Amino acid sequence: MLPGRGPDDRAAATRLSRLLGTRTAWRAVGDGEFFCPGCGGDRNYRRLTGQRRFTLLGVPVVPRGTAGPVVECAACLCHFGTDVLDHPTTTRFSAMLRDAVHTVALAVLTAGTCSRASLETAVAAVRTAGFDDCTEHRLAALVEALAADTGRFTGEPCTAGLAIELHEALDPLAPHLAAPGRESILLGGARIALADGPYTPAERDTLATVGAALTICSDDVTRLLTAARTPS
Repeated sequence: MLPGRGPDDRAAATRLSRLLGTRTAWRAVGDGEFFCPGCGGDRNYRRLTGQRRFTLLGVPVVPRGTAGPVVECAACLCHFGTDVLDHPTTTRFSAMLRDAVHTVALAVLTAGTCSRASLETAVAAVRTAGFDDCTEHRLAALVEALAADTGRFTGEPCTAGLAIELHEALDPLAPHLAAPGRESILLGGARIALADGPYTPAERDTLATVGAALTICSDDVTRLLTAARTPS
């Protein structure tokens, strides 16, 4: 076994580190707001790139290459990789979730009969998601407008245009939701469909599209749709 370093060796190493070292000069190249993993909340950030240099007696002398880019939190000053910007802020995530529930509700109502019971269930789900001013009248008007825009009638299978809208609302959200969260959105749509009776083929087709956009496998979609039919 090699002998440990003694006090004299440590002192020499300390003197050497004071004599020679490396310093990084950071330069801001952008800023914005992000979800800071260190703070655990929305914070402002600076995007930084750096230039490394060897130092002699604390004075930069020889370039040693570039550093970064990194993201620096304005609050805790911690540095993170730029992939941290892929995570939505809390505010953005809430808006994405609200829009997802709203889009699913409209899709299911359009696929079904848009009955009073279905509208009531849909309004409750959309309000819970954050649209406090949602009403049955507004949802019914949106369903009519959507049907007119796509040239379809309620009760038809999920069209390509409606599938695209579902994917646009759900695809960006799915990677940031745990399985229970993704399943909750699908179950919310299932309860809207079941409010006025058993699933119609068009409602099943629409809910299958919702499940696919949420990256829920077909077997789990079937399981969840069956579970939604079972009284709690």
